Amino acid sequence: MVAVNVCVVGCGYVGLVSGAGFAETGAVVRCVDVDEGRVMRLNRGEIPIFEPGLGEMVKRNVEVGRLSFSSDLDSAVRESTLVFLAVGTPPREDGSADLSAVFAAAASVAKAATQRTILVLKSTVPVGTNRRVREIVKNAPAPIHVVSNPEFLKEGDAVNDFLRPDRIVIGCEDGDEIARSTMTQLYHPLCLDKDRILWMDPASAELTKYVANAMLAMRISFMNEVAELCEKVGADIHRVRRGVGSDSRIGLQFLYAGPGYGGSCFPKDVAALAHSGREAEVYLELVHATAKVNDKQKQVLPRKIKASLGADLGGKRIAIWGLTFKPKTDDIRESPALSLIDALLDSGAEIVVHDPEGMPNVRAIYGERLRYASEAYEAARDADALVLTTEWRQYQQPDFPKLKKLMRNPRLFDGRNIWSEYGLHSQGFEYTGIGIRENQKNAQ
Repeated sequence: MVAVNVCVVGCGYVGLVSGAGFAETGAVVRCVDVDEGRVMRLNRGEIPIFEPGLGEMVKRNVEVGRLSFSSDLDSAVRESTLVFLAVGTPPREDGSADLSAVFAAAASVAKAATQRTILVLKSTVPVGTNRRVREIVKNAPAPIHVVSNPEFLKEGDAVNDFLRPDRIVIGCEDGDEIARSTMTQLYHPLCLDKDRILWMDPASAELTKYVANAMLAMRISFMNEVAELCEKVGADIHRVRRGVGSDSRIGLQFLYAGPGYGGSCFPKDVAALAHSGREAEVYLELVHATAKVNDKQKQVLPRKIKASLGADLGGKRIAIWGLTFKPKTDDIRESPALSLIDALLDSGAEIVVHDPEGMPNVRAIYGERLRYASEAYEAARDADALVLTTEWRQYQQPDFPKLKKLMRNPRLFDGRNIWSEYGLHSQGFEYTGIGIRENQKNAQ
């Protein structure tokens, strides 16, 4: 057994969580990024993303010398037996993943390696990327083994996901016992109670990541369609969800109706899987439909608001609680709140927003076109409507009498159906959820 020395290329979300996680298990980890400003901030102890528990884990491992940050790729590669690529793979206009950063990083690793190296693809990449990277590194001065090890981290719970994973998917070539034994040693601390590693070929590992996210996104889109049907026929999506989810073959997760999914993974991965299908001349109809339904769902809240307040929202003040695509993150990428904001601005509304973590990122996009409340109730002051788009804990049981006094008009639009059981119509609110029977009571 040799010492575990790891280099992680890319200090973004996946790279930072993975690097700190490996250091937590006892490995010596060198995280590298081309963004020298980010490296400087990390060396000052500043964490560039909001992720519960991550800052403490980074600080702890930096202090004991197991985790460091640098922009010197060559030095970090030379000192490491495992090099993880965790660089971005943003979507192109056609839905395909932009792999330029992956290929450039692989080429740099190949030039820098002076000893046998396990090159691990942690970035989310389409089928065939492992094979293409093997071509890039095949003439390196030192032997390089290419392994696929996709991440399955949930934003808001990534530290727990890394240290207590459901599964660890590893794809390597048949007969590559060196890569297999090295990866087994690396992940051994996470498999003490049971073996969580699922061994497979690289293509299967690459596809597993995309299929998993597309399957979860599909459940969300399906329930959003069912929610629309519930509204038409007088059913309640809460009751339907519980009835369907009680089937052990289905389960309750990802069956919640809402304003559509967002984030850095689901939209991008669904589009990339659809593109992979087209390249292979397989039209993945359910995957395409999942994305189409989600695009439509992001217009549900704007449509409900305009149905209540009128198509022209000039002179109307609308408060929005929640800007991130989910709680416990500052990530606003593809957030349904952004689609809502765009639609309301186009209709002339004055918008006041609040979010515990997401407002700086939203301000960077919208500037002074929005008002930013330092406190949730302040956002609701004199509002003609309050819209809940992200189910942060602090929004889940507000002081409704206080809200009613603060608001100009007591209209609540609940994009997450969090308030649907509070009987708000009987408290004098006009309450609108998504696919629930409370909507019918407002119409009576």
